[in-house]
Amino acid sequence: MKTSSARFEVPVLLGTQTLFNIGFYAVVPFLAVVLTNDFLLAGTAVGLILGIRTFAQQGLFLAGGSLADRFGARNTILIGCAVRAAGFFTLAASLWASTPMLWMFILGTLLTGFGGALFSPGLNILVAAAQSARDQGRPAETKRTTLFAWLSITGEIGAVTGPLVGAALWGWGFSTVAGFGAAFFVAIGLFLWANLRREDSEISSLGLSNDSTQRKSSLRECLRDRRFVAFCGLHASDLLAYNQLYLAIPLELERMDLATQWLGIVFAWISILTLTLQLPVAWLAARLGPSITLRLGYLFSASGFAVLAFIPASAFGNEPGSARIMCAVTLLTLGHMSVHPTALSLVPKFAGTLATGSYFGLLSSCGGLAVLLGNMLIGWLLTQAIQELLPGYLPWLVLILPLVLASLYAPGIVRRIGTTAFRR
Repeated sequence: MKTSSARFEVPVLLGTQTLFNIGFYAVVPFLAVVLTNDFLLAGTAVGLILGIRTFAQQGLFLAGGSLADRFGARNTILIGCAVRAAGFFTLAASLWASTPMLWMFILGTLLTGFGGALFSPGLNILVAAAQSARDQGRPAETKRTTLFAWLSITGEIGAVTGPLVGAALWGWGFSTVAGFGAAFFVAIGLFLWANLRREDSEISSLGLSNDSTQRKSSLRECLRDRRFVAFCGLHASDLLAYNQLYLAIPLELERMDLATQWLGIVFAWISILTLTLQLPVAWLAARLGPSITLRLGYLFSASGFAVLAFIPASAFGNEPGSARIMCAVTLLTLGHMSVHPTALSLVPKFAGTLATGSYFGLLSSCGGLAVLLGNMLIGWLLTQAIQELLPGYLPWLVLILPLVLASLYAPGIVRRIGTTAFRR
């Protein structure tokens, strides 16, 4: 992949992230409504099914990345599109019978998750290859925002657009919404089949090895790389923290008796922050370097939880509850915007000459496992705190501690990439 051809492919890769998120967010936000209204499930059962769906995606990223190393990123992306399309079709079919079929709905949710576990690591591999081509021929001191920062922006555009598409189709029923999602991912797969070149020889020309022997050994070497495993464990605190926008923040809004529409305002504000500040944050990160960026980013997120834990609502003036929440959300979002693209851009450096799929997969799988286990603990602590059985600051303190540990130790690991001491 020459630099010029990499430039040609970059719009395809970034546009793909937008398309993936449009198709995903057109369907998935409505799963809880269907489980409640059509299948008459209680909240606990709904949460369990949605949690399993999330883990089927995040938890299986390691498997998806390993498959991308073995069979090629392009192939796993195309297979992932097919699997997600099959998942959405299964969701639609679960409501076609006179009695909705829960087992088929659950199967559909699992397939949608596994589809994402296949194509997301493959997309990261190709973006990393394009980034390497983009960097070739530039002086080492030249600082530019990474393509992973652009990936966050294009993904956010899809995340904002998708629910609007789903809501527009909702009048025809969820089967129509899910059917649209299935057809959309078939169309994406055909688009990528026509526009993504076979990357085997091109990736190897960038020094991102695609040799079959190294493909097979990449997973084993990834798991043996103690420093990278440690980095993944520390960085998992970021996904756990960001996931509280879907768990702890809504519960905190409920505890403070704030209007339901505030949740919509919170997510609209997150989208505004991401679309307007991601590039300036990435520009600053390129100048500060990854070690400083990671330290500051983790501390930003920790500060968001510290606002909720230790600063009284009375400190925020006339609208104490909402202002306090928005302050915390802003800090959390800034932290995630800082560390997430930075961590992704470091993966090829950790991998060295090895294929990168397993490395991208392990980074995401550790985050998924942290969310699965951490959310159970945080959910229980928040419930106890709401009932005043535990101190109100305790759930937030539990979220602060791993972020502080990450800010202390992750930068040191990153600084030693490429040194003799770093290699396993």
